[in-house]
Amino acid sequence: MTSIRALLAYNMKSQRRRLGISQERLAERVKTSMHYIAQIEQKNKFPSPDMIERIAAALEIDTPQLFSMIPFTDEAAKRFREGVLSDLEAAITQAVDLRLAEFKKLD
Repeated sequence: MTSIRALLAYNMKSQRRRLGISQERLAERVKTSMHYIAQIEQKNKFPSPDMIERIAAALEIDTPQLFSMIPFTDEAAKRFREGVLSDLEAAITQAVDLRLAEFKKLD
């Protein structure tokens, strides 16, 4: 079973690396020390709710994503995007077909 500290540490590191930023840069964005960021990533410290929100904002993600077990891979984001676009396309096609059917009834 994964601990909440381990999950937070993993997700912070993963997202930070995905963004291509160092612990030092993340600390600057969060307005805290690099040592504190390192302590969180090493599972030695656990941040306050306010700090968790600041970290998420600095990592450009929603706060719950810091505790998600779904990895932040570019491939996962791509699949999610493609799924949403496919759903939108289906909904639009259905709406257009419905309108066309209504229009044909008027003839």
